[in-house]
Amino acid sequence: MQILQSIPLSAQTILLLVASNVFMTFAWYGHLKNLATAPWYAAALVSWGIALFEYLLQVPANRLGFQQAGFSLGQLKIMQEVITLAVFMPFAVFYMNEPLKLDYLWAALCMVGAVYFIFRSA
Repeated sequence: MQILQSIPLSAQTILLLVASNVFMTFAWYGHLKNLATAPWYAAALVSWGIALFEYLLQVPANRLGFQQAGFSLGQLKIMQEVITLAVFMPFAVFYMNEPLKLDYLWAALCMVGAVYFIFRSA
């Protein structure tokens, strides 16, 4: 735990959100590849099991970010969306074998704008 204490609270928040997003992405979309022939309710149960780990990271991340790191609710939400896109793009391309599209770049640029507006008064 000594290593964690040396990391700034804002970085701890971001790292926890990144880790939670990896679980979330697999919970939401991994079943499309791995459980494609399974009944939907089996995929839902597996997804819920994976999502539990997402929540075990996401809830502490948001509490840490809001209560200790000083992020506003809006800042946490925009960070979450940016992280979601940053995790989803490699997942879609490398894990799901989707083609890399220019639309991902445009979406990322829109997110940069959202980050600017939500953090400019901070």
